[in-house]
Amino acid sequence: MNDVIAPQPNLDGARAWCHVIYALHAFSVLTGVFGAASVIGAFLVGWPSIIAVILNYVKRGEVAGTWLDSHFRWQIRTFWFCALWVVVAVCLALTVIGLPLAIGILVLVTLWLIYRVARGWLALNAQRTIDV
Repeated sequence: MNDVIAPQPNLDGARAWCHVIYALHAFSVLTGVFGAASVIGAFLVGWPSIIAVILNYVKRGEVAGTWLDSHFRWQIRTFWFCALWVVVAVCLALTVIGLPLAIGILVLVTLWLIYRVARGWLALNAQRTIDV
């Protein structure tokens, strides 16, 4: 029985877009580290990350079913889970009792965010899928 291998689409352009998206997220993180804003604040409301998420949604169809699909999901989930935890932290910060917990959450989310951008970009450079 002959197995026919379907030709793989040329993913060079999509891979380049994925690099651009990781670079935009990394730029937002660095803006938070070296600027007046927090890392999370720069990531969630900074133009680079907002542009990156929009690009994720626009270019997502081009990578459906390929190894790059995991990177696009990884990037989108990183943004939205970061936003979710910030909302939780803000709600906790509104109470005096929850303020220390909110600060702890924000610190952990900052470290998690840096990890997600770095781990994803390293996997992309190695042309590996990323666990979602």
